[in-house]
Amino acid sequence: MRRRTLSRLTIAAVSLGLVAALAPSAGADPAAGPTASRAAGAASRADGAAQAGDQGRAPYKRVGYFTQWGVYGRNFQVKDLETSGTAAKLTHINYAFGNVSPQGTCFTGNIPGEADAWADYARPLDAAGSVDGVADTADQPLAGNFNQLRELKAKHPGLKVMISLGGWSWSTHFSDAARTAASRKAFVSSCIDLYIKGNLPVDGARGGAGAAAGLFDGIDLDWEWPASAGDADTVFRPEDKQNFTALVREFRIQLDAYAKTGRRNGGGERKHYELTAFVPTAPAKIDAGFEVRKIMRDLDFVNLQGYDFHGSWESTTAQQSALFARDDFSVDQTVGDWLRRGAPARKLVVGMPFYGQGWTGVTGGGDGLGRPATGPAPATWANGYEDYKALKKLADSGSYAVHRDRRNGHAWLFDGTTLWTYDDPQVLRTKSAYVRAKGLGGAMFWSLDGDTPDGELITAVDRGLGRR
Repeated sequence: MRRRTLSRLTIAAVSLGLVAALAPSAGADPAAGPTASRAAGAASRADGAAQAGDQGRAPYKRVGYFTQWGVYGRNFQVKDLETSGTAAKLTHINYAFGNVSPQGTCFTGNIPGEADAWADYARPLDAAGSVDGVADTADQPLAGNFNQLRELKAKHPGLKVMISLGGWSWSTHFSDAARTAASRKAFVSSCIDLYIKGNLPVDGARGGAGAAAGLFDGIDLDWEWPASAGDADTVFRPEDKQNFTALVREFRIQLDAYAKTGRRNGGGERKHYELTAFVPTAPAKIDAGFEVRKIMRDLDFVNLQGYDFHGSWESTTAQQSALFARDDFSVDQTVGDWLRRGAPARKLVVGMPFYGQGWTGVTGGGDGLGRPATGPAPATWANGYEDYKALKKLADSGSYAVHRDRRNGHAWLFDGTTLWTYDDPQVLRTKSAYVRAKGLGGAMFWSLDGDTPDGELITAVDRGLGRR
């Protein structure tokens, strides 16, 4: 997960560990997972296997990341989740992102590049831009995205909203915050106070004690990465591995303790605050930073990195999110690596991209895949990165040929010079069938603003997973 798409492109090679010490060929273990020929039959067999395995199971998670900054350039508002039909197809919205201060606390404010309280809870919405069709007033304590998410939850009572902490650009101070028992307690307490208790800093008429109380149903940890290199200024230490385990435990303890102070619901049960994490693909990063069996005891589920396997930071075109791949990163490799390290299948939620990675100056002919390129493809917001809704227009225009590797579950566009690797509805249906056949926890999407106005991608996954 990234704070800004530009950072995603320029430094994502480090995110996956694509360095000499960990070549892409080291990422997969073909002997441990399905072969390409087995992959071809996975989707066709999935319905029968999934229907048998679905009996008595909780509904699949459908987790979508809503980007704080998407309300600006992309003009993607919380209301769009309602008008597109997306909200009705989600179980969780992860709000990206909350930041960690140099002092090791959760914080917000209006600090360029560090926090945006204006977007979060101060920006007024008119009637046309509001989920409930009512304009914000000048004296209400909660406005902005937070208030719109609250209105969205009112329309969809089963929908959960999580605050995601960190991301690629804002994981800078995680290691410091998690370093000692005292720092962990202070950090967790500050996050619960700010987001779960909703005690927001006063910003004009906005904010104040309890202003956002009841909005967030839990916390998502997007530390990229414990004990491994991340963004250029992100601190990491070998002891992060054990400290991350201890941090997860501290969050679980304090969230449960706070839940005990609240009222019981109509069924007599106390509210359960969920705790989740975004976790990596590269085996070296998993082993360096995660005590898998231990953290899975306290986490409700984890969102697996299912994309950015390759991208325009490399000089050769390749798949960014294949379901299967031989001697390379893939969704199946990621799932297998977490399962083998002790993660329960039901707690593994597969990340799916609502965007594509692209190269230009591609030479060598053929279908363009595995060919040399001169650099990132021109795009709307950041070269080399394009929303699905824009790639769909390219595909529909006829200027690009759509290519598919049906055996391995991925697709790409190529016009002879520029190539985009991406997931379309057909790919996502295959991945959804895989989630069901494997008995996994569900699907996660980065990010919701990349979908079409009518929610084409979320609809494909929703139908593929089925409703129970």
